[in-house]
This record gives sequence, structure tokens and C-alpha cells, in this order.
Amino acid sequence: MSSPVKPGFVARDPATLHPETRLVHGGTMRSAFGETSEALYLTQGFVYDDAESCEARFNGTDPGFVYSRYSNPTVAMFEQRMALLEGAEEARATASGMAAVNAALLCQLRAGDHVVAARALFGSCRWIIEDFLPRFGIAITLVDGTDLDAWRAAMRPGVTKVCFLESPTNPTLEIIDIAAVADIAHAAGAMLVVDNVFATPLLQSPFALGADVVVYSSTKHIDGQGRCLGGVILSSKAFVTDHLQVFLRQTGPSLSPFNAWVMLKGLETLHLRVARMQQSAVAIADALAGEAKVTRVIYPGRDDHPQAALARRQMSGGGTLVTLVVDGGKEAAFRFVNALRLIRISNNLGDAKSLVTHPATTTHQRFTPEVRADMGISDGLLRLSVGLEHPDDLIADLEAAVAQG
Repeated sequence: MSSPVKPGFVARDPATLHPETRLVHGGTMRSAFGETSEALYLTQGFVYDDAESCEARFNGTDPGFVYSRYSNPTVAMFEQRMALLEGAEEARATASGMAAVNAALLCQLRAGDHVVAARALFGSCRWIIEDFLPRFGIAITLVDGTDLDAWRAAMRPGVTKVCFLESPTNPTLEIIDIAAVADIAHAAGAMLVVDNVFATPLLQSPFALGADVVVYSSTKHIDGQGRCLGGVILSSKAFVTDHLQVFLRQTGPSLSPFNAWVMLKGLETLHLRVARMQQSAVAIADALAGEAKVTRVIYPGRDDHPQAALARRQMSGGGTLVTLVVDGGKEAAFRFVNALRLIRISNNLGDAKSLVTHPATTTHQRFTPEVRADMGISDGLLRLSVGLEHPDDLIADLEAAVAQG
């Protein structure tokens, strides 16, 4: 959405700048006051000089903002910065990450369509695929995301309209071959939607691998300090024009301008935070791998990860999440997390504070034990989101908890 406020000064084409620079300057618009920080436009609507101007704004002949449910200057800055970072033609912000997933799927689906999705998904994402879409006559097939033959077998050319996956997966950190799945989807005439939350835009570029739509919960690393909810959908201009724009305007999952402003501030330090978190995650994964009571450590940056070669090819780093399995099931897992003193129990991730969660009783608690087992989630599995604390302090906290268990 274009704006009557002035674009911020950028020395050259933003697309030629490094990601760190785009995270600071991308999409900036300044008012006549020339503010340094992005302005926060807390307004529901906008006024017009006359009825003719209002008509022109609504019918699109006069570009500008109409209503903050449609677009807003602060939200537009966040969208433009995300598009520049991701290398997308367009971005649209939403009120949460789940709103982004829901809109990215539903805006392009109709009764009679078919969706193929990886079975290893965040609990709410799988609910949308498995429970919500069929209510509207949309058929779904869940596959082992790491099995390319399963993707091929599930496709129904002309009927399958969307393939959906997250990689790395939540919480088992499986790596799915995005480029290969994109080829399979496109051969059947389907779009590939990728949830890139765990990798962040800095460690994985789904568009370069063939994805058509990328979604984020900006609640996670993008905010990065546990403050606000938000989400974003990135794709082509054609996708936004033909599918997404009208859906968002009419259903209203709009991002608050205040939350967009917080996200803009979070983006400025995203590269610093992700780099530090990842550095600590590597050290923590190595330390936990030496603990006898930890039966398995899952980290995409380690050579013992089942898809280590694919992770190195597809990602520029292993990420900020470490998954571990402790011996003794739920009781042992609870003893472990209850013994932690520095790392806090929470279902969030990508935060400056290190957080741990027990997926079997939180994010994936609604599934039967059999379904959780099929997704690779045992009662002893824990997901650790590594924060910005000193890695030695985090390792000491984890080692003390292991010893008490």
C-alpha cells in the first residue's frame, strides 16, 4: 500500500544491501517531522479533504490508506521491511502466526480442493489441516514430510491445490527437502506454503528453494522479547491480488499498529540475537549429548541429525532450538524442567530468555499417544528455545537439572 508520508532515505536500491542493513532501514517512511524512529500511527481510520477524494481512495484510483483493518502506515513499514528481508514481492501482516497460516491456506482453497501436508506440525497448524479444512469440504492427506515418495503418491493433479510444511518441524526438528517438495507440488499444479519460523529468514530462504508462500509467527524471533503477537505472509503480487488481499480485508485478522511498531524494533536486532542464540544452541547441544540421562539430542547443526546433509544444504545454520529426550518418560521430563532455575517453563520460543516446554502435555497435548508417537513426540521429549544468556550459565543450569533427575 502506498502512502502519503515520505519514504525514508536509503543510499541505494535496498535489494542490494546486506540483510543486517535491510533489517534496520527497510520500508522506513517518515512524516513531515522527519522522525528518526519509525512513527507509530495509532489510528483506526483516515480523513479526506472532500467526498471526491474519499471515493478515489476507496476505488483505488488515489493510492493511500483507507482503514487500519485494510492497511496502516506503521503496519505497512513492517510489511515492506519483511518483504525486503525475505526477497518477496509482497508481504501482509496478521494478528498472530496462526492467523497467517490460516489466511495463507483458506484464501486460496475451495470445497472440493485437496491439501497435502507434512504430519509433523505445530499442534495448532495440524488442527487447521486435519480438523478445520475438512469442515469446508477440503480433503487433506498427511504424509511423512521426509519421504519424498509419500509426497508424490499423495498428489492429485488438478485437485491438490496446496502443499504445506514447516522445516525444521516443531518440536522434533525434522528437516524437509523444500526444493524437492516444491518440484513435486508444482508438477501437480499446487502451491507450496512453508512455515519458516524455526529457521528464521536469516538461516533459510524458502523462496530460493521454490516455495510460493512463506509464513511466520512474528511473535517468535522477530519480536524476540516476549512482548507482542503477530504474523506475516509473504508471496508474489499476483497471490496477494488474486487471493490474499480480499480475504484479509473481509475477515479482519489485522495486526495492531502498536504490535507492528514493536516488530519493527525487533527486526533491527534480529541478526544479532539469532547469531548469539545459535552459537549457544550449538554449545548446549554438544554438552547435552554427553549426558548419560539424555537419551537423544536433536539439533540440525550436529552431524548425528538424521538429515544433517540436507540441513547443511538448505540452511546456513542449525538454528536456536534444541530438542532432547530424557530417560524415564513424563515423570523424568517433569523432574528435569522443575529442577531448572534459570531456564523457564513456557510454550513460547525465539525469546531473549531461554524457555523449555514439554510438548506432549502442552503444544501437542490434544493428540492421542499413538498420534504423538507417529509425529516422533515421546513423553520424555523436551523442546528448548535457547535465549541470550551466557551459554556457560545455561549449560550449568541444564547439567544441574540432569544431575537432580
